[in-house]
Amino acid sequence: MINWNDTRAAIWRQSKAKLRAVHHIDPIQLQDLVGIDQQKQRLVDNTERFLQHKPANNALLWGARGTGKSSLIKAVFNAYKEQGLRLIEVDKTDLLSLPDIVDDIRELPQRFLIYCDDLSFDNNETGYKPLKSVLEGSIELPPDNVLLYATSNRRNLVPESMRDNLASTHVNGEVHYADAIEEKISLADRFGLRLSFYSITQPEYLQIVDSYFSDYQGGREVLYKEALQFAAERGARSGRVAKQFYCYFVGRS
Repeated sequence: MINWNDTRAAIWRQSKAKLRAVHHIDPIQLQDLVGIDQQKQRLVDNTERFLQHKPANNALLWGARGTGKSSLIKAVFNAYKEQGLRLIEVDKTDLLSLPDIVDDIRELPQRFLIYCDDLSFDNNETGYKPLKSVLEGSIELPPDNVLLYATSNRRNLVPESMRDNLASTHVNGEVHYADAIEEKISLADRFGLRLSFYSITQPEYLQIVDSYFSDYQGGREVLYKEALQFAAERGARSGRVAKQFYCYFVGRS
């Protein structure tokens, strides 16, 4: 049993059917995140309302890979963990256990974020059904002290095909979506706060590089050239790539 007075974060381990306390938490801070100020402020505002026992929304952070979605959730948690905020990480494959996890914490005084990274489902998966129930779809009201913060590369969490759209109809000028699309949209609709993340420009990428190399005394022109070459080799510019370049550059030096 987790003592939430002393424990700030935990991970659900399905093989043992219990939570494991996390003692070495990723220390990322809000000020470390560059180029996502709007998303940062909106998630901070939502979290502060939650901590103040005011109405707040479950949040879905979706968009391009490596753009700071997971880092933002962890940074928000770090900013408020000393104010009673707690974090429980649940893998997508373990969502069947989510109702049991929530049952164990709904009467506790702490405020809990359920964190699910890289949340998405294929057409033949049904693992999202317990998630829908916990978010909004049960006869029991969702617990006041629990929010779900999830990340995904997909806006609606499940793939959308042209075949789904072909079954949609128009009635009196209005679009009536096919049942397959309605089922998919209904899941994402349960997230009242949806924040989008997009691939960054070259200047934004170099700004993130600068944030990692704030104490670097060498020439910026050479640094930028290597950083851009590093990104080109990976076929992407992102905060993740900038951090990988930092590790590569510093480790080589």
